[in-house]
This record gives sequence, C-alpha cells and structure tokens, in this order.
Amino acid sequence: MTVVNFDNYRNVKLMDTKRLAKILKALSHPNRLELYMEIARKQEAGFRAEEEECYIADIMSCLSIGAPTVSHHLKELANAELIITERKGKYLVARINEETRREIEQILSLKSGDR
Repeated sequence: MTVVNFDNYRNVKLMDTKRLAKILKALSHPNRLELYMEIARKQEAGFRAEEEECYIADIMSCLSIGAPTVSHHLKELANAELIITERKGKYLVARINEETRREIEQILSLKSGDR
C-alpha cells in the first residue's frame, strides 16, 4: 500500500476534479492521444522555427483516420481545453493550451511519500 504525503499537496493549486476527469477522458482515446501528441510535436518543431501553430492539414497524412473523425477528435480536445483551434483562411490551425498543460504537469508531478 502506498502512503501519500499530503504535505506535497499543500502549496499546489489543484484543478477541479471534474475538469481533470474530462481532460483525462479526452486523452484516454488512442486516436485523440495520438492527435494531441502530433500537435505537440509539430508545435515544438514550429516553435524552433518561430512558427508556433500546427496546421491540421499537415498532420492528416500522419494519422490513419479520416477527416470527419479527426474533426470530432479535435472538438473533444478543444472541449477539454487541451488545445486551442482557429481558422486561418481555409486552414484550421491548432496549438496546445499551455495553461492546461502546466496544470496537468503540476498535478502529475506530485510524488507520493515514503512508506
């Protein structure tokens, strides 16, 4: 049995558990997780090239799912506030919601105490 040291939680602002559950549910689907990770990879590569946006059309070829399914998964990721999407002319661009990413990272980095 693991004993959790609650002192680690004292100074951490934890997000609402319903919101966290919604985020984790969105990432629990393999296609959505793959899509999220691909957006993160493209965003990171773009950041190094000073272009932080990910054009969805550019990652469609990396995924083995159709456009309507990708659209559905993008909507689910956006509803969970994991990504931010917007139209640029006829293209859809997406980027990782950094505020949500930091909150999740903070929660997942909490360590349980010694036994």
